[in-house]
Amino acid sequence: MSPPVAVILALAVGTYTFRLVGPVLHGRVELSARVQELLSAGAVVLLVALLATGALTEGGGFAGWARPAGVLAGGVLAWRRAPFVVVVLGAAGVTAVLRVAGVA
Repeated sequence: MSPPVAVILALAVGTYTFRLVGPVLHGRVELSARVQELLSAGAVVLLVALLATGALTEGGGFAGWARPAGVLAGGVLAWRRAPFVVVVLGAAGVTAVLRVAGVA
């Protein structure tokens, strides 16, 4: 077996193990309120980091100003509780308009 295939299989097993642990341990393990708060905060931090890297970088460098502006517009629409389709189309529209206007 080649090393890339072994790595892919190991990641697949790990992923399915994590997915299985939740239902198996549900009701058997009690987490304190502090641990639940920390887990919620950690999830938010990971999502913000993913959003930042996806919005600001492309190919190891800065992605330009159009993409972050589109992400910001989508974030504002989501914060205002717009429907998902409106959020996606709004973000894509802002990005497209800025790129057509010459903003990289």
